[in-house]
Amino acid sequence: MQSMMAYWFNIRFNVEPALLGAIFFGANILAGISALAAAKVAARIGLIRTMVFTHIPSNLLLMLVPLMPNLPLAIMILLMRFSISQMDVPTRQSYTMAVVDPDERSAAAGITGIARTTGSSLSPVIAGPLLASPVLLSFPFFISGALKILYDLLLYRSFQRIKPPEEKEG
Repeated sequence: MQSMMAYWFNIRFNVEPALLGAIFFGANILAGISALAAAKVAARIGLIRTMVFTHIPSNLLLMLVPLMPNLPLAIMILLMRFSISQMDVPTRQSYTMAVVDPDERSAAAGITGIARTTGSSLSPVIAGPLLASPVLLSFPFFISGALKILYDLLLYRSFQRIKPPEEKEG
């Protein structure tokens, strides 16, 4: 995904590779911090809510990036997005391990990993042709954000009532 975004920044704003490197270095630092902060947020609002309530704003911010009229605003929105973008990863892993029987944890981790990898590997097939068209250049941001928000809403609807042991009221 970052390769596609780097390409988009280059085409849209003529950003040089050195600046792209700095942008994504900062974005990845913020993503790492967001993954670390997830535990504190989850302790307050729960694992499922942390996954969904941070991922939806993150994807709304993703959809706003191509709507920004200039490079500084686009970078600011992108960095804001990355500052909350990874809170779903550790909380999803923790939730999965908490609600699955111990003898099924390896299989559950494998299935969720395969699902994420499959989605990531298919996205360039869709995004590539869109990025090749000047008219459709920003569509991958909208499609990706919308699909991820749909995923979040379905996840919340499906699992909001299934609490891990540490969240169940005694």
